[in-house]
Amino acid sequence: MEPDSVIEDKTIELMCSVPRSLWLGCASLVESMCALSCLQSMPSVRCLQNTSVMEDQNEDESPKKSTLWQISNGTSSVIVSRKRPSEGNYQKEKDLCIKYFDQWSESDQVEFVEHLISRMCHYQHGHINSYLKPMLQRDFITALPEQGLDHIAENILSYLDARSLCAAELVCKEWQRVISEGMLWKKLIERMVRTDPLWKGLSERRGWDQYLFKNRPTDGPPNSFYRSLYPKIIQDIETIESNWRCGRHNLQRIQCRSENSKGVYCLQYDDEKIISGLRDNSIKIWDKTSLECLKVLTGHTGSVLCLQYDERVIVTGSSDSTVRVWDVNTGEVLNTLIHHNEAVLHLRFSNGLMVTCSKDRSIAVWDMASATDITLRRVLVGHRAAVNVVDFDDKYIVSASGDRTIKVWSTSTCEFVRTLNGHKRGIACLQYRDRLVVSGSSDNTIRLWDIECGACLRVLEGHEELVRCIRFDNKRIVSGAYDGKIKVWDLQAALDPRAPASTLCLRTLVEHSGRVFRLQFDEFQIISSSHDDTILIWDFLNVPPSAQNETRSPSRTYTYISR
Repeated sequence: MEPDSVIEDKTIELMCSVPRSLWLGCASLVESMCALSCLQSMPSVRCLQNTSVMEDQNEDESPKKSTLWQISNGTSSVIVSRKRPSEGNYQKEKDLCIKYFDQWSESDQVEFVEHLISRMCHYQHGHINSYLKPMLQRDFITALPEQGLDHIAENILSYLDARSLCAAELVCKEWQRVISEGMLWKKLIERMVRTDPLWKGLSERRGWDQYLFKNRPTDGPPNSFYRSLYPKIIQDIETIESNWRCGRHNLQRIQCRSENSKGVYCLQYDDEKIISGLRDNSIKIWDKTSLECLKVLTGHTGSVLCLQYDERVIVTGSSDSTVRVWDVNTGEVLNTLIHHNEAVLHLRFSNGLMVTCSKDRSIAVWDMASATDITLRRVLVGHRAAVNVVDFDDKYIVSASGDRTIKVWSTSTCEFVRTLNGHKRGIACLQYRDRLVVSGSSDNTIRLWDIECGACLRVLEGHEELVRCIRFDNKRIVSGAYDGKIKVWDLQAALDPRAPASTLCLRTLVEHSGRVFRLQFDEFQIISSSHDDTILIWDFLNVPPSAQNETRSPSRTYTYISR
């Protein structure tokens, strides 16, 4: 019997001479040597090298097939790979197995294959996995049209964003055909217009809304038109956002030329008109495009301090203590509400409900069935000074007062809910939407509140005098103050407690020569009114090319209208 050292040397020599798959499945070198010692008695292994040489020499004479031999060694399996002829018992047995396999049901076939796989080692599992992966992959976008299901393929791809749609076009010609014939770039633009007010407004202002939301006519724009339109829209949006950040704008100015006392206390606008309430007791309606004064409404005996309109009526509040309802088209007075004892400082109406507030410290809640059928529902009392502003939705009525507090009331029951404390002086303005309340005060600050818990989320500092008006949307807060300045703030940053205070104010706009009384804004413009008897339109969309490269002191185009 040979010594152990000789057996070990021969085992190592044998390991080096056989394929790696022979010992790869063993858990350790000891198992490998043990398994290989057992293999030394096998003729197929002893002559492995000789067989390999002989098979190489006869390679052109006889076809070979790679097979796997499995030898049990305790719990381990050793795989021996070698070339063998396709003829013989193996081929016959394989054909017979396949014959039986084909006769079985699908469930029996699956069960049989599971048994086979369970008897294989990890190395074999890897080979099987590599073989199955491409078989399991399906190009369903290409396959669906072949089954007459083009609309399903189009519907699937229609959920992609622009970057993914670009990548999908490059997959293959069939994918590109589905995207083109399905007009998916058009559908993507339409989806953005439906869900994003910036896209909607831009489509109307740039005129490409005429190509949307219509069945594709035979002579209409092809998919390539929308494919090239999309990056132009993105460029437009990026330019608008840059103009807001850098303060680049085109400025138009309306000189109101009030006869007695100067000042524009309130305004509201849409795409066609601007309606303003003036200190001289009048209401003036301006054409939004030509800036011409279309109509002057008179009837109040005091300054028009607040207003709101819809497609049917204009409702105004005045220092004469009355609320008047006007026909928006004819200018005729439809109703006059006499309730408050002092000036009506603010009002809001929506969905059959109107809320007014007054210098008399009260809030009146009205049921508004029609312009001529308005009845008082409830009077809310609780503030200790003039109630300067109100806002509401289906859940809450929110009021702010010179007594430094914001009070929250239930819209349905008109019961008091809570008080928001924090401002150090009287509150002049606020806006409420969802859970967020934004307020401005004569302490020169702006505060953001969570209405549900009453917590102050952020204090914005920067104005030098009383903050008189404030509005916000999903991106920005815009405020106007008695210092004559309009400031644009980053709302999302303001809601992030980690954002430094120095990064919150994006831009300060200075053009008014008097106190800023009221402002309204959208994605493209700010319209503001002032004690200086002007209405300014700050246009961030139609900026002159000469101003595009300016960042610190932008050029502006002025349009003066005096009526």
